[in-house]
Amino acid sequence: MRIGLILSEAFTGLRRNASMVISVVLVTFVSLTFVGAAILMQMQIGKMQQFWSDRAQVSVYMCTSVSDAASCTTGVASEDQITAVREKLEGPALAPLIRDFTFLDNQQAYEAATEQLGEEYADLLTPDQINATFSINLVDQSQSNVIAEAFNNMDGVEQVKDQLQYLEPLFNALTVATYIAVGIAALMLIAAVLLIATTIRLSAFARRREIGIMRLVGASNRFIQTPFVLEGVLAALIGSALASGAIWAMVNFGVEDYLRNRVTFITSWVGQGDVALVIPVVVIVGVVLSALSAGFAIRRWLRT
Repeated sequence: MRIGLILSEAFTGLRRNASMVISVVLVTFVSLTFVGAAILMQMQIGKMQQFWSDRAQVSVYMCTSVSDAASCTTGVASEDQITAVREKLEGPALAPLIRDFTFLDNQQAYEAATEQLGEEYADLLTPDQINATFSINLVDQSQSNVIAEAFNNMDGVEQVKDQLQYLEPLFNALTVATYIAVGIAALMLIAAVLLIATTIRLSAFARRREIGIMRLVGASNRFIQTPFVLEGVLAALIGSALASGAIWAMVNFGVEDYLRNRVTFITSWVGQGDVALVIPVVVIVGVVLSALSAGFAIRRWLRT
């Protein structure tokens, strides 16, 4: 019976402040959608980093006839220099860091380059102008600097390149976008909290006589407070439900139906499993913030 009365009071408050409740729902919806999008974006960055970390290679480029590095004074890398690099890769110092490596000599690298660039470049390039290359897969990509230190300035080696470095600008840009989404979400959540508090204060003011009567007949503060807290929680739940639907739609239609088929160089995308992890977080954030905001807002009326 008491539960029915509490719920009745909560729904009465929602009807009396319908316009404010709609504002709370919309602001909560937008803010929690940004929260969910930021979490999913960070998950996507993590998946991409893991994917490319497992596949990115460290390339040791040997000298060519057109190399101008200080270590290339003798021109094209000799067989002895290539053998020295191979022995160092297979040596006890570096072997534990290396999963495997492949080697393309100048002719093989030339054929690969002309195949990639097109036959029209075949007459413009010669094999001795294309780097013989060691392509190294590491056990731990974060150890790429060890390979660079081992071979930089070594005779016959023009340069050492970590392929993962080419993706760092992309990861940095996505991280900045995540921070922007988090910042917007934080501002919107503050706005939602303030709106909820304002709504509860207006509702309490409109029912101040009822609150006074309930206090006179011995109603506890918790009994008086609960309907107002439920008002904020119910409004936040509606906003959370809308945000959850928007997050699901973004992943289902935006990622799985659109991006997955068009951005083919990324094979690891966030999916419905990730959405299932994010939605409870979004709902909990919305409910907890609304409950706390409503609870603090009604305390003033319980002290007077």
